[in-house]
Amino acid sequence: QVQLVESGGGLVQAGGSLRLSCAASGRTFSSYNMGWFRQAPGKEREFVARISRSGGSTLYAAAVKGRFTMSRDNAKNTVYLQMNSLKPEDTAVYYCNTENRGWGWGQGTQVTVSS
Repeated sequence: QVQLVESGGGLVQAGGSLRLSCAASGRTFSSYNMGWFRQAPGKEREFVARISRSGGSTLYAAAVKGRFTMSRDNAKNTVYLQMNSLKPEDTAVYYCNTENRGWGWGQGTQVTVSS
């Protein structure tokens, strides 16, 4: 069973940057398109970004396009989310999973953006 461990969150002022990481156990990581998702208090978990198996193709939610960049290192079984120009509305717990949310969820990493 694949386990996902997210890290890199924290408290940052508006306009700041953070880089999130998500490490996956297991040998099948490179076979999957991966995604980042987030859940703000009282809201549904929502899609943020996805990346293809090779890392050659990415897709972003409109709310983060141009500010966030997703990447992956298949040798390290890790995906990343570089978040720039952060806004208070980006405050949420961030999770990674397969694009189709097919694996069990990790604990997530909290991102808090102060105004």
